[in-house]
Amino acid sequence: MKEIKHHYGVELDWVESYAEQLEGHVEGNFIVTPDHISTGVRYFLNCDFGISAFYKEFTANTKLHFTQENKLDDFVGIYYNLTEVGQTTSVFDNVYNSIGKWNYNLSFIDSSLTHNYIVDKDTKVFTLCIFIKKEIIKVYLERNPTLKDHVDQIVDPKQNTILKITRMSNESIHLLNELRSREVGGVTFDFHLRGAVQCLLAEYVQSMSFDDLVIDKVNNDDFLGIVKSQAFLMDNLNRSFPSITTLARDVNMSGSKYKTLFKKVTGLTPNSFFLNNKLQEAKRLLMETHLTIAQVSDELSFTSHSYFTAKFKDFYGMSPKDFIKQIT
Repeated sequence: MKEIKHHYGVELDWVESYAEQLEGHVEGNFIVTPDHISTGVRYFLNCDFGISAFYKEFTANTKLHFTQENKLDDFVGIYYNLTEVGQTTSVFDNVYNSIGKWNYNLSFIDSSLTHNYIVDKDTKVFTLCIFIKKEIIKVYLERNPTLKDHVDQIVDPKQNTILKITRMSNESIHLLNELRSREVGGVTFDFHLRGAVQCLLAEYVQSMSFDDLVIDKVNNDDFLGIVKSQAFLMDNLNRSFPSITTLARDVNMSGSKYKTLFKKVTGLTPNSFFLNNKLQEAKRLLMETHLTIAQVSDELSFTSHSYFTAKFKDFYGMSPKDFIKQIT
């Protein structure tokens, strides 16, 4: 496994050392690596004042482990990941979470936090990283009428850590696929990349509501605790929801602190996170196995078959029976 220790930043001072860690070099806006490391494209661009982007579409020819420890805490990294073939994993304190198109594929991570990322051999990676200064985020937030009165509170590092791990919208997926259809480094690619970055940032800010935000500081240990708890819930979808007291105790937090930070990181309460993922697993089972609706309900420990049907319909807009008819 190839170990790469690096930093990111809005300023592109990280590029040379990043390329060296990959046994590669810089050619124009490309980071070129030898074939035994990877084949494909890594392309960086200064998009605007306070904003830069890193576009990656490559096949890993060896297993890669990236450790990101930033030198500055004045920016936020926004990571879009539409990897479909192979395995990419986010790692925090030996807790492993799959990321990619069919998993959690959008992360907003404050530059003050350490970030680990593993790419398995033969994985075909497709990601877009946007690095944006917190002072520029402030400009974007001021355009949102529900946020403009709270901007100073949101971007103040003494009051808030900007952090969220979620799934991107269908609009973002379409936008990234359109960008992917362009020739990287071609005459118009920079224009399209800058446009995509602006659209993605605007979409994110427009969708934000202050009522949905959790303003709080998060240190690395607390973040690791929430990631650990997420992994535990994902590994136990076939069980009933454990109590908040149990979950909080397992990560050495009070119940109130645990609920607050869990919603900050995921955008959901622990119970909603668990139920949403349970319903997604139910959908997968209905699609990929020969289990009946009742058997899926029992497999995932829903309290009753009628409750499973009702929640499935609330989440997907159709009953499990109608869903099966649609796919057969």
